[in-house]
Amino acid sequence: MSTLPELGINTIRTLSMDAVERANSGHPGTAMALAPAMYALWQHDLNYDPADPLWPARDRFVLSVGHASMLLYSTLFLTGVRDIQDGKVVDQPALTVEDLKQFRQLSSRTPGHPEYCFTSGVETTTGPLGQGCGNSVGMAIAEKWLAETYNRPGFKLFDYHVTVFCGDGDMMEGVASEAASTAGHLGLGNLTWVYDSNQISIEGSTDLALTEDVGKRFEAYKWHVQTLTDGNDVQAILKALQEAKKVTDRPSMIVLKTVIGYGAPKKAGTASAHGEPLGKDEIKGAKAAYGWPENAGDFYVPDGVQEHFAEGLGKRGAAASAQWRELFSAYKEAHPKEAAELEAIFEHRLPEGWDKDIPVYEADAKGVASRASSGQVLNAVAKNLPWMIGGSADLTPSTKTDIKGGGSFQPPQWGGTYGGRNLHFGVREHAMGSICNGIALSGIRAYGSGFLIFSDYMKAPIRLSAIMELPVTYIFTHDSIGVGEDGPTHQPIEQLAQLRATPGIMTIRPSDANEVAEAWRTLIPMTHKPAVLALSRQNLPTIDRTKYAAASGLAKGAYVLASCEGKPDVILMASGSEVSLVVEAYEKLTAEGVKARVVSIPSFDLFEEQSQEYRDSVLPPDVIGRVAVEQAAAFGWDRYVGLGGSIIAMNSFGASAPASALLTKFGFTPEAVYGAAKRQAARSK
Repeated sequence: MSTLPELGINTIRTLSMDAVERANSGHPGTAMALAPAMYALWQHDLNYDPADPLWPARDRFVLSVGHASMLLYSTLFLTGVRDIQDGKVVDQPALTVEDLKQFRQLSSRTPGHPEYCFTSGVETTTGPLGQGCGNSVGMAIAEKWLAETYNRPGFKLFDYHVTVFCGDGDMMEGVASEAASTAGHLGLGNLTWVYDSNQISIEGSTDLALTEDVGKRFEAYKWHVQTLTDGNDVQAILKALQEAKKVTDRPSMIVLKTVIGYGAPKKAGTASAHGEPLGKDEIKGAKAAYGWPENAGDFYVPDGVQEHFAEGLGKRGAAASAQWRELFSAYKEAHPKEAAELEAIFEHRLPEGWDKDIPVYEADAKGVASRASSGQVLNAVAKNLPWMIGGSADLTPSTKTDIKGGGSFQPPQWGGTYGGRNLHFGVREHAMGSICNGIALSGIRAYGSGFLIFSDYMKAPIRLSAIMELPVTYIFTHDSIGVGEDGPTHQPIEQLAQLRATPGIMTIRPSDANEVAEAWRTLIPMTHKPAVLALSRQNLPTIDRTKYAAASGLAKGAYVLASCEGKPDVILMASGSEVSLVVEAYEKLTAEGVKARVVSIPSFDLFEEQSQEYRDSVLPPDVIGRVAVEQAAAFGWDRYVGLGGSIIAMNSFGASAPASALLTKFGFTPEAVYGAAKRQAARSK
């Protein structure tokens, strides 16, 4: 007769197999292989309360091999994790057997890959391999920062661990390597990756593409590495997990040798167990190998299994979370200011007066680069939002994203502390994005910065920020061909269109320092949406707001900056550095008696959220004479200029030359804008 631990492991396996088979879609093999490791971690090691999945000091579990989602769903069901509704834990299960039966079906709680804020107990959205690994480094950074910032003598509020299940695919993705290198440098001893080394990928054996010694690679990254040869040895796995937690000065990897599709008569250890249902005969054979009753139907849960998990994880987690709540209650009395900040972090609230020091800029023809004004505003916000942290991909002097006096987030041997607010990601843009997501998942306001062109390296984590509705701020400078001599490799063309096309992202390209200030004032309160700032390297004139409209119009995405009386003959529109260019053309047209309007459009995304009435008031439908100007791809502007309108934009890559020469070559001159405006005004006659 099987013991309760064996039943627990095999129930995870059989539920996973059955769900994939019913859906006729999914990845059963990895769940079958990793069930013993999942059991060891959740039942005996994880500091987690199923009744309180929002407990701030809980250990984090990340399933970076998101295709094995049924491994997690089966465990969440068996351990009785409670549901979350409207940000509150409710007294009902996150998942039921019926939810498992709806695996990969429309609107089910068991989608093909784990989705954050969709299924309670899922700590992050995974699927694109390597991203969960990167997120976990951000989570570990967040724990270190919270502990250093808020723990006090006698009040060890934060001491949680982050454990990741990852696989051969993760080890092949560059983002995981970037993140691992970062974690090793930072000495994140609160992080363990369990590497499922089953040596199978979709194409077959990993010998086709991965023959290195991964453990040796991670030792070079300054990780503590253990190797286990039997993926079914629960005691050895548990011992390795506990040993990893004892190593506090560096992250740990456990190389776990497993057999994909363990128990399946013909498919175990083969690629066909990876990404397709096993089939009825293989499931029957696997269940027989597990000692499953022959007459047990699909989704069978043996008596005592759920109670077994409740006696282990459930009791341990309930006691730990209750003890923590009691500790935090005493902490509130002893350290009320810090406790209030923590409650705001947990509840995703902003402190009172967070924006009180945002500057207002006087008109200045010479102006200031929007990257520089953004740096000033960032510091004004950071002063009153103490849990905002971030950094750059080795570009802080250029992106102006240093928090003055914030210190560096570094271990002491590298001259910093874990309470530092300035992160140094190194030249690792991809990992920077996924790490920022992990930090944001802990309630801390994170930002990452770089050149706009290198957002290409970050598309996956930016997209996941949007999917998870995380308020990460991406600060991208050098936003146009105005970077000059660096040439076409560094001059963004299509990047703005790509970012604007991604749902759920607020992309803002401000025209001057006051629009920059309003951009920060607009993006910080958005606690469920990532934002992208596209900022200039070159100085931008600070617009005279006593003559032109207030920059507060930015909050609506587009606004009338200047206009004639009555119906205009031509509307000039632009974003960023090109706004001052169309203003110059507007002044010349107005002097000649041409009825013109200037519209600043810093954010397509915000503008599209406005009512049709407002949008029509800014861009009246009966005005057909329209000119749009932007030093980027024309894609997207046609919605605002119409079929007959004129778009002065980039239709090629740039070139290496001084900025002034490039503007002339590509037509970004007052004369070119004026000429296009005259032609468009004539259409309105």
